[in-house]
Amino acid sequence: MNSSLLKKIFCLTLMIVSMSNFAQNSILSKNARVSIITCDTGNESYSLFGHTAIRITDIENNLDLVYNYGAFDFSTPNFVAKFAKGDLQYFAVVNVFSDFMNQYTYEHRSVYEQELIVPLVYKQKLLDNLSTTLASSESYYTYKFIDKNCTSMVVEILNKTLGAKTIVKKTDTDKTYRSILYPYFDNSFYEKLGTSIIFGKKVDEYGTKIFLPLELHKSLKLISFENHPLCKESKTLLEFKKAAPNCWWDTIYTFVIFLGLILILNKKSIDLFYILTMGLLGIFFGFMGFYSFHEELAYNYNMMLFNPALLVLFYFILRKNRKWIINLCVFNVISMGVYLILMFNKAHLLIMLPLIITSLAVLIKIAVKNSKRIPIVF
Repeated sequence: MNSSLLKKIFCLTLMIVSMSNFAQNSILSKNARVSIITCDTGNESYSLFGHTAIRITDIENNLDLVYNYGAFDFSTPNFVAKFAKGDLQYFAVVNVFSDFMNQYTYEHRSVYEQELIVPLVYKQKLLDNLSTTLASSESYYTYKFIDKNCTSMVVEILNKTLGAKTIVKKTDTDKTYRSILYPYFDNSFYEKLGTSIIFGKKVDEYGTKIFLPLELHKSLKLISFENHPLCKESKTLLEFKKAAPNCWWDTIYTFVIFLGLILILNKKSIDLFYILTMGLLGIFFGFMGFYSFHEELAYNYNMMLFNPALLVLFYFILRKNRKWIINLCVFNVISMGVYLILMFNKAHLLIMLPLIITSLAVLIKIAVKNSKRIPIVF
């Protein structure tokens, strides 16, 4: 690392620390403003759900800062393993508003602002709470997809400032978390498929918690505080027309074609590869359910489709043991029958149907090929 880069990093760090210390010692003027910033979704994986932050502006104190809880360190040792396990530490940071906006201008993502209509005493209390958090270990938290993220942490500190249960969810409480998430993957089929498979029982609960930026944005419009609306009308700070990603292969059509080829080619080696892959994925999902602290991965009933018993079937096919081949085919078909019953009212039933049909066809084909021929007596 050259000296010029080190100087830049040092200056940036010094500036942020100075801003934090200045904000911590500031007494806000009567014209100070507090607002919630909602950043629109993007096409990259990290931006699919948008972002939430808090802006505090006070012209008299030359203060215009954005606080957000969405920072993490890519250089953390074993970053991927920690993220998968669910003990990766996220932390709060403060940015100059202009720098914050430059980032979203660069990413071509819309930004909206909702100014809170609260007395000065609450604005000061919020600034104090944010400054205290930034200067202590409270700025770090263990990320959880639903329960602890950039949006839920903003809700938490707002409720701490305004009073418990002030910020509550006002929309889509009759939908499951899985149903709420689905529209965010409309242009990313394989990410939708992947999350459908790896998420377990928790995301099928009703979405009573605010955990997404646009959910908070919608709820704030409907919340009252001290007998008046909590926030002013939403103001657009940046607006970009969304461009859907142009990826020819990331569609349900390539998925269906791939599964269709497995059935049309009708090769024993391909069938073996298919059931081996499905069984290994089942082992992986089961391992993640026990290994990870992410509650969203636990109790994954999709393992009835991605059944580890398929690995045993794979073994007996190699050993040419017809009796156990048929028994295991029947067992897996019954498991998929139970799976279909559980899936009846789930949001991801349609996206899983091609896999269910393919698995049933492969298992029935294997069972028929290995059934003993019954002699016909005339």
